[in-house]
Amino acid sequence: MLTNSEIPADTRQIHYAWIIVFSGMLTLFCCMGLGRFALGMLLPSMGATLQLSYSEMGFISTGNFIGYLLSVFLCGKMITRLGERKTIVTGLALITVSMLIVSQSDVLWLIVLMYFITGIGSGAANITAMTLVAHWFSKKYRGRAAGYMIVGNGLGIMASGLLIPWLNSHWSESGWRIGWASFAVVIALLTLIIAALIRNNPKLLSIRPYGDSDSGTTPKAETDEVRGKGLNLIAHIGAIYFVFGFTHVIYATFIVTTLVEEYRFSEAKAGLLWMSIGILSVFSGALFGWLSDHFGRKTGLITVYSIQTVSYLLVALQLGGYSLYLSMILFGLTAFSIPAIVAAMVSDMLPPSQAGKVFGYVTFFFGVGQIGGPTLAGYLAEASGSFTSGYLLAALLTGLGIILTAALKYNKTV
Repeated sequence: MLTNSEIPADTRQIHYAWIIVFSGMLTLFCCMGLGRFALGMLLPSMGATLQLSYSEMGFISTGNFIGYLLSVFLCGKMITRLGERKTIVTGLALITVSMLIVSQSDVLWLIVLMYFITGIGSGAANITAMTLVAHWFSKKYRGRAAGYMIVGNGLGIMASGLLIPWLNSHWSESGWRIGWASFAVVIALLTLIIAALIRNNPKLLSIRPYGDSDSGTTPKAETDEVRGKGLNLIAHIGAIYFVFGFTHVIYATFIVTTLVEEYRFSEAKAGLLWMSIGILSVFSGALFGWLSDHFGRKTGLITVYSIQTVSYLLVALQLGGYSLYLSMILFGLTAFSIPAIVAAMVSDMLPPSQAGKVFGYVTFFFGVGQIGGPTLAGYLAEASGSFTSGYLLAALLTGLGIILTAALKYNKTV
């Protein structure tokens, strides 16, 4: 056990790094929890009102992910010119405006276009917020710090699971419109708080990163190792992240629709189950971020992909109610853990000035996966009349994710 004299001076009181984590949590609540994951709750009522097919529902989700993918290329330049704080605020402003327009839209092309812009804003805010851990935390704490930020995703799921069924029960066909507009207003208000709290790096406050007892730089040998492996290592991590992007969005986009249309659950009950996933997911990033801090990033990734493979198989095999509930529990417990581990892994290998750029590169693979997942699952459901094949595909790919992670030449246990 550490004595007081062994604890870095910056950690003996509330370090501003934890304010950054709180700001990052609010950011992810806005850009991912409401800007992305609320779509799963909104789609059934949107689809019914606008008479959308499964594939058209998939197009809405895909439009968002194309925007997210585009932001990968824009984010590095935005951070260089604007800094992290202004990049996050700009992204959240784009989300606010585009979601307000979606709430008033009646045609598919306009909804897809606006949700594409939401994706640009989500990517800019999310990528930038996640890379702040490289500036504000030593390697020992980056996994759990990123995991605490990702709590915002789960809180967003909980909010949509509570609000959307209530709105639909009171305002019928207008419920989803009020939902989009309400989320936009909430994001606008929280953006003001985030703008007041975010700081780009600890040097601006004349303090060191949390837990940093030395210069806070990445050891030269480790940096040289990464440079030597170069694009191959980035591509390998990117492939692992692609698997997460492809698979988790199939589940997040279509599980509520599956519950309502295939299992004949009421929208209210489906909303409660979706909210339950959100409650469990609150702990996912912190839990597996902590696990990766203590047992290694590879161990954390393999554990998550193993659990998610079982989750996707349980819902695909249609074994009954208990299997369905277990599937949702397993998904919730691991829902947003991969981004925390990948962000920490990249931050481990590179100095903060480079970590953000490289995290953007590997997020490109994640974005490609997010584009393909819901689109292909929607087409498969359209062709077969069931989402079973989509969930089976997700399980196959997470199995591949286990193999890719095991083969990764990264053995740091920080």
